[in-house]
Amino acid sequence: MTGPSVPVSDGHVHTRYCHHATGEMEEYVRAAVAAGLQELVFLEHMEAGVRYFESTWLTERDFDIYFEEGRRLQDKYGDTITISLGVEVGYSPTHREELLERLGSRQWDRIGVSYHFMPRPDGDLHLNLVSSKETNIHAIEKLGCEHVLENYFTTLTEAVEVLPGTVLCHLDAALRYQPGITINETHLGKIRPLLQAVRKKNMGLELNCSGFKIRSSPYPAPFIVKEAQALGIPLVPGSDAHSPEHVGRYFDLLPDYLDSL
Repeated sequence: MTGPSVPVSDGHVHTRYCHHATGEMEEYVRAAVAAGLQELVFLEHMEAGVRYFESTWLTERDFDIYFEEGRRLQDKYGDTITISLGVEVGYSPTHREELLERLGSRQWDRIGVSYHFMPRPDGDLHLNLVSSKETNIHAIEKLGCEHVLENYFTTLTEAVEVLPGTVLCHLDAALRYQPGITINETHLGKIRPLLQAVRKKNMGLELNCSGFKIRSSPYPAPFIVKEAQALGIPLVPGSDAHSPEHVGRYFDLLPDYLDSL
Protein backbone atom coordinates (compact mmCIF):
# COMPACT_ATOMS: atom_id res chain seq x y z
CA MET A 1 0.00 0.00 0.00
CA THR A 2 1.37 3.41 -0.94
CA GLY A 3 1.30 6.38 1.40
CA PRO A 4 -0.27 9.80 0.80
CA SER A 5 0.73 11.55 -2.41
CA VAL A 6 1.35 15.23 -3.09
CA PRO A 7 -2.05 16.92 -3.66
CA VAL A 8 -2.94 17.99 -7.19
CA SER A 9 -5.77 20.33 -6.13
CA ASP A 10 -5.34 23.58 -4.22
CA GLY A 11 -8.66 24.06 -2.49
CA HIS A 12 -8.24 27.54 -1.01
CA VAL A 13 -6.79 30.67 -2.65
CA HIS A 14 -7.64 34.38 -2.48
CA THR A 15 -7.02 37.26 -4.87
CA ARG A 16 -6.98 41.04 -4.81
CA TYR A 17 -10.78 41.04 -4.70
CA CYS A 18 -10.73 40.33 -0.94
CA HIS A 19 -8.75 43.58 -0.36
CA HIS A 20 -5.97 41.90 1.66
CA ALA A 21 -4.43 39.65 -0.99
CA THR A 22 -2.57 40.55 -4.18
CA GLY A 23 -2.70 39.33 -7.75
CA GLU A 24 -5.22 38.79 -10.50
CA MET A 25 -7.16 35.55 -10.82
CA GLU A 26 -5.32 34.66 -14.02
CA GLU A 27 -1.98 34.95 -12.25
CA TYR A 28 -3.14 32.31 -9.77
CA VAL A 29 -4.25 30.04 -12.60
CA ARG A 30 -0.88 30.35 -14.33
CA ALA A 31 0.90 29.63 -11.06
CA ALA A 32 -1.25 26.53 -10.52
CA VAL A 33 -0.50 25.27 -14.05
CA ALA A 34 3.21 25.89 -13.52
CA ALA A 35 3.04 23.91 -10.27
CA GLY A 36 1.48 20.95 -12.07
CA LEU A 37 -1.87 21.18 -10.29
CA GLN A 38 -4.98 19.70 -11.85
CA GLU A 39 -7.47 21.92 -9.98
CA LEU A 40 -7.51 25.40 -8.46
CA VAL A 41 -10.32 26.48 -6.14
CA PHE A 42 -10.87 30.19 -5.57
CA LEU A 43 -12.40 30.68 -2.12
CA GLU A 44 -13.10 34.37 -1.75
CA HIS A 45 -14.34 35.95 1.50
CA MET A 46 -17.98 36.70 2.28
CA GLU A 47 -18.98 38.45 5.53
CA ALA A 48 -22.16 40.12 6.78
CA GLY A 49 -22.82 42.63 9.54
CA VAL A 50 -19.16 43.10 10.46
CA ARG A 51 -18.01 46.39 11.96
CA TYR A 52 -14.27 46.65 11.36
CA PHE A 53 -11.71 49.30 10.49
CA GLU A 54 -10.95 47.74 7.09
CA SER A 55 -12.78 45.62 4.54
CA THR A 56 -11.29 42.15 4.08
CA TRP A 57 -14.16 40.62 2.11
CA LEU A 58 -16.00 40.99 -1.19
CA THR A 59 -19.11 43.04 -1.88
CA GLU A 60 -21.85 41.59 -4.09
CA ARG A 61 -20.51 43.71 -6.96
CA ASP A 62 -17.06 42.22 -6.32
CA PHE A 63 -18.60 38.76 -6.56
CA ASP A 64 -20.23 39.70 -9.90
CA ILE A 65 -16.81 40.61 -11.29
CA TYR A 66 -15.25 37.55 -9.68
CA PHE A 67 -17.69 35.21 -11.43
CA GLU A 68 -17.36 37.01 -14.75
CA GLU A 69 -13.57 36.69 -14.67
CA GLY A 70 -13.73 33.15 -13.32
CA ARG A 71 -15.94 31.97 -16.17
CA ARG A 72 -13.64 33.63 -18.69
CA LEU A 73 -10.69 31.74 -17.21
CA GLN A 74 -12.65 28.48 -17.20
CA ASP A 75 -13.22 28.91 -20.94
CA LYS A 76 -9.59 29.84 -21.58
CA TYR A 77 -7.85 27.21 -19.43
CA GLY A 78 -10.49 24.50 -19.24
CA ASP A 79 -8.46 22.04 -21.29
CA THR A 80 -5.46 22.49 -18.98
CA ILE A 81 -6.80 22.81 -15.43
CA THR A 82 -10.11 22.69 -13.57
CA ILE A 83 -10.97 26.11 -12.16
CA SER A 84 -13.57 26.13 -9.37
CA LEU A 85 -15.33 29.22 -8.07
CA GLY A 86 -16.07 29.04 -4.37
CA VAL A 87 -16.59 31.17 -1.29
CA GLU A 88 -15.23 31.24 2.24
CA VAL A 89 -18.19 32.48 4.25
CA GLY A 90 -17.57 33.92 7.68
CA TYR A 91 -20.51 33.10 9.91
CA SER A 92 -22.50 35.73 11.77
CA PRO A 93 -25.34 34.46 14.01
CA THR A 94 -27.15 37.80 13.75
CA HIS A 95 -26.97 37.85 9.93
CA ARG A 96 -27.44 34.21 9.05
CA GLU A 97 -30.56 34.84 6.95
CA GLU A 98 -28.65 37.39 4.87
CA LEU A 99 -25.79 34.94 4.41
CA LEU A 100 -28.15 32.13 3.42
CA GLU A 101 -29.86 34.39 0.91
CA ARG A 102 -26.57 35.50 -0.64
CA LEU A 103 -25.23 31.96 -0.78
CA GLY A 104 -28.44 30.76 -2.38
CA SER A 105 -28.31 33.39 -5.11
CA ARG A 106 -25.25 31.90 -6.83
CA GLN A 107 -23.94 28.53 -7.94
CA TRP A 108 -20.80 27.81 -5.91
CA ASP A 109 -18.36 25.01 -6.63
CA ARG A 110 -17.31 24.98 -2.98
CA ILE A 111 -18.54 26.68 0.20
CA GLY A 112 -15.92 26.98 2.91
CA VAL A 113 -17.18 27.70 6.42
CA SER A 114 -15.20 29.85 8.84
CA TYR A 115 -15.69 32.32 11.68
CA HIS A 116 -13.36 35.32 11.62
CA PHE A 117 -15.15 38.19 13.35
CA MET A 118 -16.60 38.03 16.86
CA PRO A 119 -18.82 40.87 18.13
CA ARG A 120 -17.55 42.58 21.26
CA PRO A 121 -19.80 42.89 24.32
CA ASP A 122 -19.27 46.66 24.36
CA GLY A 123 -20.71 46.98 20.86
CA ASP A 124 -17.45 48.38 19.48
CA LEU A 125 -15.63 47.06 16.43
CA HIS A 126 -15.66 43.30 15.93
CA LEU A 127 -12.68 41.23 17.05
CA ASN A 128 -10.72 39.68 14.20
CA LEU A 129 -9.90 36.23 15.61
CA VAL A 130 -7.16 35.44 13.08
CA SER A 131 -5.42 38.81 12.99
CA SER A 132 -1.79 39.55 13.84
CA LYS A 133 -2.53 43.23 14.47
CA GLU A 134 -1.73 44.43 17.97
CA THR A 135 -5.12 46.10 18.40
CA ASN A 136 -6.87 42.73 17.96
CA ILE A 137 -4.38 40.84 20.12
CA HIS A 138 -4.81 43.26 23.03
CA ALA A 139 -8.61 43.37 22.73
CA ILE A 140 -8.84 39.56 22.77
CA GLU A 141 -6.51 39.36 25.76
CA LYS A 142 -8.63 41.89 27.62
CA LEU A 143 -11.80 39.93 26.96
CA GLY A 144 -10.15 36.64 27.91
CA CYS A 145 -8.75 34.07 25.51
CA GLU A 146 -10.65 31.09 26.89
CA HIS A 147 -13.90 33.03 26.79
CA VAL A 148 -13.22 33.92 23.15
CA LEU A 149 -12.41 30.30 22.28
CA GLU A 150 -15.62 29.16 23.96
CA ASN A 151 -17.52 31.53 21.70
CA TYR A 152 -15.46 30.50 18.69
CA PHE A 153 -16.13 26.77 18.90
CA THR A 154 -19.80 27.18 19.82
CA THR A 155 -20.45 29.63 16.98
CA LEU A 156 -18.44 27.60 14.47
CA THR A 157 -20.49 24.51 15.32
CA GLU A 158 -23.66 26.52 14.73
CA ALA A 159 -22.20 27.74 11.43
CA VAL A 160 -21.64 24.18 10.24
CA GLU A 161 -25.19 23.24 11.21
CA VAL A 162 -26.82 26.29 9.58
CA LEU A 163 -24.81 26.99 6.42
CA PRO A 164 -24.75 24.82 3.28
CA GLY A 165 -21.01 24.30 3.66
CA THR A 166 -18.87 21.72 1.90
CA VAL A 167 -15.61 22.17 3.83
CA LEU A 168 -14.63 23.55 7.25
CA CYS A 169 -11.68 25.94 6.96
CA HIS A 170 -8.61 26.25 9.24
CA LEU A 171 -10.42 24.91 12.31
CA ASP A 172 -7.83 25.85 14.95
CA ALA A 173 -6.38 29.00 13.39
CA ALA A 174 -8.31 31.27 15.77
CA LEU A 175 -6.08 33.16 18.20
CA ARG A 176 -3.02 31.86 16.34
CA TYR A 177 -1.08 35.05 17.14
CA GLN A 178 -2.22 35.26 20.75
CA PRO A 179 0.74 34.88 23.14
CA GLY A 180 0.48 31.98 25.53
CA ILE A 181 -2.66 30.39 24.09
CA THR A 182 -2.75 27.13 22.16
CA ILE A 183 -5.72 25.11 21.01
CA ASN A 184 -4.97 21.62 22.30
CA GLU A 185 -6.52 18.45 23.72
CA THR A 186 -8.06 20.44 26.58
CA HIS A 187 -10.50 21.84 24.03
CA LEU A 188 -11.67 18.45 22.75
CA GLY A 189 -14.97 18.86 24.56
CA LYS A 190 -15.81 21.61 22.07
CA ILE A 191 -13.98 20.23 19.06
CA ARG A 192 -15.62 16.79 19.04
CA PRO A 193 -19.20 18.14 18.67
CA LEU A 194 -17.91 20.40 15.90
CA LEU A 195 -16.40 17.45 14.03
CA GLN A 196 -19.57 15.45 14.59
CA ALA A 197 -21.51 18.28 12.94
CA VAL A 198 -19.05 18.25 10.02
CA ARG A 199 -19.53 14.52 9.54
CA LYS A 200 -23.32 14.81 9.77
CA LYS A 201 -23.29 17.40 6.98
CA ASN A 202 -20.92 15.27 4.83
CA MET A 203 -18.38 18.09 4.78
CA GLY A 204 -14.63 17.93 4.42
CA LEU A 205 -12.02 19.25 6.84
CA GLU A 206 -9.42 21.56 5.38
CA LEU A 207 -5.71 20.92 5.78
CA ASN A 208 -4.62 24.55 5.59
CA CYS A 209 -0.95 24.59 4.62
CA SER A 210 -0.39 28.22 5.64
CA GLY A 211 0.20 26.74 9.09
CA PHE A 212 3.53 25.27 7.97
CA LYS A 213 4.99 28.79 7.87
CA ILE A 214 3.48 29.84 11.20
CA ARG A 215 3.89 26.69 13.32
CA SER A 216 5.56 24.03 11.10
CA SER A 217 2.34 22.04 10.63
CA PRO A 218 -0.96 22.70 8.85
CA TYR A 219 -4.21 23.72 10.46
CA PRO A 220 -5.74 21.89 12.21
CA ALA A 221 -3.34 20.24 14.69
CA PRO A 222 -2.52 16.52 14.46
CA PHE A 223 -4.84 15.51 17.29
CA ILE A 224 -7.76 17.11 15.44
CA VAL A 225 -6.81 15.46 12.16
CA LYS A 226 -6.73 12.08 13.92
CA GLU A 227 -10.20 12.71 15.37
CA ALA A 228 -11.46 13.61 11.90
CA GLN A 229 -9.89 10.54 10.34
CA ALA A 230 -11.51 8.33 12.97
CA LEU A 231 -14.88 9.80 11.95
CA GLY A 232 -14.19 9.25 8.27
CA ILE A 233 -14.13 12.96 7.45
CA PRO A 234 -12.28 13.63 4.16
CA LEU A 235 -9.28 15.95 4.30
CA VAL A 236 -9.13 18.79 1.77
CA PRO A 237 -5.73 20.46 1.18
CA GLY A 238 -5.48 24.19 0.58
CA SER A 239 -2.65 26.71 0.51
CA ASP A 240 -4.71 29.73 1.65
CA ALA A 241 -2.59 31.63 -0.85
CA HIS A 242 -2.84 35.40 -0.76
CA SER A 243 -0.40 35.90 -3.62
CA PRO A 244 0.14 33.85 -6.79
CA GLU A 245 3.54 32.51 -5.75
CA HIS A 246 1.94 30.81 -2.74
CA VAL A 247 -0.33 28.55 -4.79
CA GLY A 248 0.29 24.96 -3.74
CA ARG A 249 2.82 26.02 -1.11
CA TYR A 250 4.05 23.31 1.25
CA PHE A 251 2.05 20.63 -0.55
CA ASP A 252 5.26 18.62 -0.89
CA LEU A 253 5.39 18.39 2.93
CA LEU A 254 1.92 16.86 3.31
CA PRO A 255 2.71 13.21 2.43
CA ASP A 256 5.36 12.88 5.15
CA TYR A 257 3.20 14.85 7.58
CA LEU A 258 0.22 12.57 7.08
CA ASP A 259 2.43 9.48 7.28
CA SER A 260 3.69 10.70 10.65
CA LEU A 261 0.14 10.67 12.03
